[in-house]
Amino acid sequence: MKAMDSARWLGANRSKSKWYRDDLQRRHRVEDALSCFDTSGAQYWRLAQSHARPRMKLFYADHFVLPLPPGHRFPMEKYQRLRMRLAASGKFVDDDFRVPLAADDATLALAHCPDYVARVARGALSAQEVRRIGFPWSAQMVERSRRSAGATLEACRAALADGIAANLAGGTHHAFRDRGEGFCVFNDAAVAARAMLFEQRVARVAIIDCDVHQGNGTAAILAGDDDIYTLSIHGAKNFPFHKETSDLDIELADGTGDRDYLAALKAALDRVFARFDAELVIYLAGADPFEDDRLGRLKLSRAGLAARDALVLNACKARGIPLALAMAGGYARNIDDTVDIHATTILAARSMFGA
Repeated sequence: MKAMDSARWLGANRSKSKWYRDDLQRRHRVEDALSCFDTSGAQYWRLAQSHARPRMKLFYADHFVLPLPPGHRFPMEKYQRLRMRLAASGKFVDDDFRVPLAADDATLALAHCPDYVARVARGALSAQEVRRIGFPWSAQMVERSRRSAGATLEACRAALADGIAANLAGGTHHAFRDRGEGFCVFNDAAVAARAMLFEQRVARVAIIDCDVHQGNGTAAILAGDDDIYTLSIHGAKNFPFHKETSDLDIELADGTGDRDYLAALKAALDRVFARFDAELVIYLAGADPFEDDRLGRLKLSRAGLAARDALVLNACKARGIPLALAMAGGYARNIDDTVDIHATTILAARSMFGA
């Protein structure tokens, strides 16, 4: 891009994210500097590396093990398998993988009732509340839940600096202000979105939830928050059977396949970005719309899920919006399918954002 074109672009896009403007300027500085060298020279390579783009950071907490009874249907091991799959891909280095800090009580209270947070911490939930969450209470459950929320918090901060980052778990969108349910204790997306506003890092956050189940807790917590936009595209007849009201809900019939799903998602994304000038997107990239998911009831192929990811990634990249990913659900009959789908999402994000 010529210097005059660059100046014109920057002048017309002051509303773009700081990351987007910095990335463009970084590329122009590299192009200008490298034009002085023979492209075959070692000096060219060293200069290019010194101006390399930030790397995509991946936050994980799979080593904080949540003990589950034998035969429990939640596939807890998928998280460690995902991290190992990505580490073996050759696309990431050790420093790309980060252990998040645990979300503290004050941060969790941005989206949750302090009494609920305190009762979770000290193991004072009723038997009914524990059944609704679906995990037996333990100190390890509390620590893992705090770390999972912390991972999405740190992924948001990293995305605002680097353009893209991910929590290799998270997407706990069924947790309400005063209770958990559906394998969700604390609502990481709601906590992180409000934290980014509280820290004055951004003024507007969009949550794009492509898990097969409605983000009911997210919708309820953030109802009335004009600076956070919630989109949920999900199965109409799937859990939760009482739906809340997101800013935009797209309900799909059982058996919906690739073509109809992708058309609905594209139209939904167009509506979101026409109505709402997001400065950060949190994307819940659930693997459970997959056709062989035990709890999904939709019929997306792996290619369809990859196309779904591409729609979301392209929509954010084209608009210069930093993107933080969370993995959300995935319950395929073969756990390797779930891991493959999640890994494909992460690798596509890295490739799309050049991190």
